[in-house]
Amino acid sequence: MLVEQFRVDSPNVVYGPESITSNYTYDHTEVERTEEGQWTLKPKKTEYTFETSTRVPKLGVMLVGWGGNNGTTVTGGILANKHGITWMTKDGLRKPNYFGSLTHAATVRVGNYKGEEIHVPFSSLLPMVHPNDFVLGGWDISGMNLADAMERAQVLDFELQKQLVPLMKDMVPLPGIYDPSFIAANQAERADNIIKGSKREQMETVRQQIRQFKADQGVDKVIVLWTANTERYSEVIEGLNDTADNLFKSIDANEAEVSPSTLYATACVLEGVPFINGSPQNTFVPGLIDLAVEKDVLIGGDDFKSGQTKMKSVLVDFLVGAGIKPTSIVSYNHLGNNDGMNLSAPQTFRSKEISKSNVVDDMVQSNSMLYGPGEHPDHVVVIKYVPYVADSKRAMDEYTSEIFMGGRNTIVMHNTCEDSLLAAPIVMDLVILAELVTRIQLKKDGEAALRGFHPVAVLLSYLTKAPLVPAGTPVVNALAKQRAMLENIFRACVGLPPENNMMLEFKA
Repeated sequence: MLVEQFRVDSPNVVYGPESITSNYTYDHTEVERTEEGQWTLKPKKTEYTFETSTRVPKLGVMLVGWGGNNGTTVTGGILANKHGITWMTKDGLRKPNYFGSLTHAATVRVGNYKGEEIHVPFSSLLPMVHPNDFVLGGWDISGMNLADAMERAQVLDFELQKQLVPLMKDMVPLPGIYDPSFIAANQAERADNIIKGSKREQMETVRQQIRQFKADQGVDKVIVLWTANTERYSEVIEGLNDTADNLFKSIDANEAEVSPSTLYATACVLEGVPFINGSPQNTFVPGLIDLAVEKDVLIGGDDFKSGQTKMKSVLVDFLVGAGIKPTSIVSYNHLGNNDGMNLSAPQTFRSKEISKSNVVDDMVQSNSMLYGPGEHPDHVVVIKYVPYVADSKRAMDEYTSEIFMGGRNTIVMHNTCEDSLLAAPIVMDLVILAELVTRIQLKKDGEAALRGFHPVAVLLSYLTKAPLVPAGTPVVNALAKQRAMLENIFRACVGLPPENNMMLEFKA
């Protein structure tokens, strides 16, 4: 049973006119190791107070790479939903939806009523911005208007495109930062809409563009998300970008190793605007992370977890959790959109390879009965550019595992996925969740004042394949754990216990 309206009946939850306050007991385990080498586990309770503002802002969403496949698909999809546009295909009438969105197409179990499970929309746990209400804008190194860019992308059905053209033809991206040393040379033909000047001047221009967009559109908040080309990795060098001060010095000195994405992110942090990285490059160099922590501005990423990597984070978690030992993981992709074209350059492919390869690390480390010190499955990732398949990406995986008594088990998977149609709802979710996280404050036992979450937004991990985490925080890649973390924290904000699937009320 799906219910839209619910209210938690508890003395620990207060529904105020502009906020929800929850006094929450967090049950967890404290682990200690004695001098004799024994491990001691101590159940521990910590009292938290969560306060969530229920005032949903008018939200401006600025996309870096607005004129690309993802940017035009996000824009077209939102407009189709907002205006109720329907279109005919050879398979019949199609209606717009938000399938693929955690926030607007998924549900959460909240209990059981007379033997029937009760679920609510994920978006009803806490007040969230609806994508129909996004005020969209952004940058692109191509000055093509979004209607023409949508046609170039070849993602949406043609009959839908025809109806969207009047709504998108006057949408033109702002000039963007272009540095040919960070992306493939084959992108040069698109670069006709660029910000001139030094790196400092480019960063200051972006800051001014954000301020102007906010004023012109009359929005309460702005979120910026990078969905542009994958960049090569920046060198992380002492004295260059290892501290906030050194990063600023490098920007002023026009150092070559300061990437466009780092300039956008730095501009956002200085403007107090959350920045989400949706590509696998190392935008968040140590100096930028330090700056975000100092200014208490949300940053998150990296790289959308949409197709092959999402399946990998589920399957490897299942295999290792079942006591089966993956020994070889080989992933092959080919795609024909501009992302594939850019990734055909070795330096940009290397960024993607790193983000896709690290996704199994924590699962392997969780089971030392299967893997000895330093042991790791062979893990190979291949991406090839095949123009003919356009946005319809092909992903082929082979998982070989050791099983009982020296046996072998091989799972082979073929996944055809329309890349931008999977990524677009993730873009929306990242924006929606990032905005919501900025409205939640908390404190625990002994703390006098409420505070926000750490600026490095771990809560966005479910949607990214190389999640950025604060120093000293374990990286979790297993998909089920990431979703449970996100869901259970939002449940805590309204005084609901974590979902543990014990269902003792039916067993005792």
